[in-house]
Order: sequence, then C-alpha cells, then structure tokens
Amino acid sequence: MELFYSQDIDAGVCRLDGEESGHCARVLRHRCGDEINVIDGLGTMYECRICDDNPRAVVAQVLKANHGWGSHPYRLSMAVCPTKNADRYEWFAEKATEVGVDCIVPVIGERSERKVFKTDRLRRILVSAAKQSLKAAVPEVAEPLSVRDSIKGCDAPVKLIAYCFEGERPRQGVTEALAASAETGGDIAILIGPEGDFSPGEAALALEHGFVPIHLGPSRLRTETAALTAATAVYLRLGV
Repeated sequence: MELFYSQDIDAGVCRLDGEESGHCARVLRHRCGDEINVIDGLGTMYECRICDDNPRAVVAQVLKANHGWGSHPYRLSMAVCPTKNADRYEWFAEKATEVGVDCIVPVIGERSERKVFKTDRLRRILVSAAKQSLKAAVPEVAEPLSVRDSIKGCDAPVKLIAYCFEGERPRQGVTEALAASAETGGDIAILIGPEGDFSPGEAALALEHGFVPIHLGPSRLRTETAALTAATAVYLRLGV
C-alpha cells in the first residue's frame, strides 16, 4: 500500500510538498484521476483523487477521511537518553514507531556521553517509519531536556523508569508494572537512561515523583535495545 504524507490538507483539498510530489508523479508515475492515500501525521488517512499531477506540487481531492487509522489503544511517551552513536538512537526511534509510540523525548542525564541532540533528521525518519508501518500518526519528537526536568514535568498516570542497579525499592518486571495501566486509560511514560545508567540521585528523584522502578529481564541491554524492548512490551501487553 502506497502512502504519502502531507500537512497541507484543507477544505477537501490535499497538497503534497515537493519531495512527496516528485515521488508520486515522477517515480510512481501517478496521473490525474489516480487515487492515492495520504496521511496527515496526526492520525487521519485520506483517500484522495489526483486533480493536478505537477511533479513539483501534486494536488488531490479528498474523497474520504479515515480517522484513527493504524492507531493503538494507549498513549506511550518514551523519554530516552541519546546514545553516543546517533545512528543507534535513530534505529530505536524508527523501530518504536513501527511498533507504536506517541512521543519520543531525548533526555540528557548526568552520565550521558552525548549532551547535544538535533531532532530535525529524526522527525524525517519517523515520517518514513509511520508510512512503512501503515500508521497515520507520526510520533511527536520533543526538544531535548534534562532527565531531572523530564521527571518533574511528567504527569502520566503510569510512570516507569528502567535502571540496572538495585535501589531503595525492588524493581518490577516491565509486564508486571504495565498491569496497572489497564485502570488508567493506557497513558504511559517510560524513562530509559544512557550507556552509563542513571545516577542514584536521578533514580531517587524519579521515585519521589511517582515513577515505578522496572527491569527488562536478566540481560544487560544497550540503551536503544532497552528502549525498544520497553516499547514492544507495551505493544504486546496493550496493543494486540
């Protein structure tokens, strides 16, 4: 199934930008009268008919709007420390989009090796991942902030933090901790630390603000693997 992406849909008309228009008219050779499917990144898929096949600015008439297309029955925010190798973080974000995530927050911890993270390239990757996995919603990418600010600003009913050490409270398995989400409407936030893990101070602050400490099994996982494992656990527990 071919999907295109547009943020310019209004009054029954959909306009593709230059890149999407070129792919539609030049590469795939769609012409006036052809029907195409367009996602808006906000959760709606539009069935459209092309009325202008200009390869720089395709215009299509909206025939039908399918709201909540490819959606999942929960809202998941993943606050994940950027990895030293940016490609690994992009891999996590792409795969988490395919599984099902609503917001990705790059957070900078006290032990983070990467202190600066640019989000523009990541947003483009997520558009492609949403189209590939047949989803009309593209995850939001928040601007980077500190782990401490992320903790203090999180208001999700279910808040989980994964770290490797045993702190003042025993860690639960992620599936056990997710059982509580059934009573809260499935609004979940999960915090994943950097390669050097969270500091004890960050972990203590999270517990003070209602986060539940979790583990992801006996294996020691890389940051991006841990983040994807957590997102997949939510998908398997609540989405299928």
